[in-house]
Amino acid sequence: MSDFSTSHIALSGLESFQLGSSLLPRVWSGLWQLSSNAWGTAPLPRIREAMARHVGIGYTAFADHYGSAEIIFGQFRRSLPPDQHVFGATKWCVFTNIELSQELVEAAVKERMERMQTECIDLLQFHWQDYSDKGYLRALEILEGLQADGLISALGLCNFDSIRTDEICTQLGPGVISSNQVQFSLIDTRPLHGMADVCEKHGIRLLCYGVLCGGFLSDIWLNKPMPDRYSNKLTPSQRKYLDIIVGAWGDWQLFQDLLIVLKNIGDSYGLSVSNIATRWVLDHSFVGAVIIGTRLGISEHIDDNRRVNDFRLNDNDKAALEVVLNRSSGRHIITTIGDCGAEYR
Repeated sequence: MSDFSTSHIALSGLESFQLGSSLLPRVWSGLWQLSSNAWGTAPLPRIREAMARHVGIGYTAFADHYGSAEIIFGQFRRSLPPDQHVFGATKWCVFTNIELSQELVEAAVKERMERMQTECIDLLQFHWQDYSDKGYLRALEILEGLQADGLISALGLCNFDSIRTDEICTQLGPGVISSNQVQFSLIDTRPLHGMADVCEKHGIRLLCYGVLCGGFLSDIWLNKPMPDRYSNKLTPSQRKYLDIIVGAWGDWQLFQDLLIVLKNIGDSYGLSVSNIATRWVLDHSFVGAVIIGTRLGISEHIDDNRRVNDFRLNDNDKAALEVVLNRSSGRHIITTIGDCGAEYR
């Protein structure tokens, strides 16, 4: 049995968890909006100012590698005082067949280090596209060696399913893999069906994205008609999650029913729909952190997101949500889409 306890970071009052040797907040800032102008753009100084605001209230963990995210993060971290530690999670993704070698893996890691201007990557998350090629096991053994050499602090997975996560953790042994980044929300509950048990078995934590379904799980969409999925007013994330909501989970009216329940629960605490949806994910013991996408310098909700630290859902809250979830096809998404990460393969 694994110890999935959480605590609070003393100076900021934020709920925290242990990942490897680091004590981290349970709400992270996702930087995938830096991959494309489709999410909107902001001048670099404004992006850095937004990052500083996040750090100022205790959101000291940033994730992702898309576009210029690593470079911007590295420049920002170098601008901070030496005693101000900010945690950066990045990825190495292998989407095509490669001739695997020590040199190739080491070059990929050092490229991440150079872009982030660091001598040690805080968390390197590994993604491997083709499960039929068992090279992912050898790649992770090489990464473990680089971790032992001090180039990587914590080693994680990204969008691996339950079977391969169990296989990897069993082969590498206890304590090598710290985390797996997967999609998890009130809409997409696939981690409850297998992945949670793997986390418990091997003592790893999930880093969860898609928690707010691109912003659909918010007060903004309550009592609103279903948007045109091809509208240029939607972000790429919103198009993706709209397809899941009305294509795999249920329909727009059922989604409105879910928002109504979330709104009623939120009103009882003086909190937002997004707060309740985020707390539902955080209340699962195998979840380490949620990664909330932030359009830095364009749209931020740092004060609202901070409020998820101040409460817990009670049994009545959870039961009210289950009434709606039981009317959906959410529990069957794992059979239609596949296990965690299958939608990318």
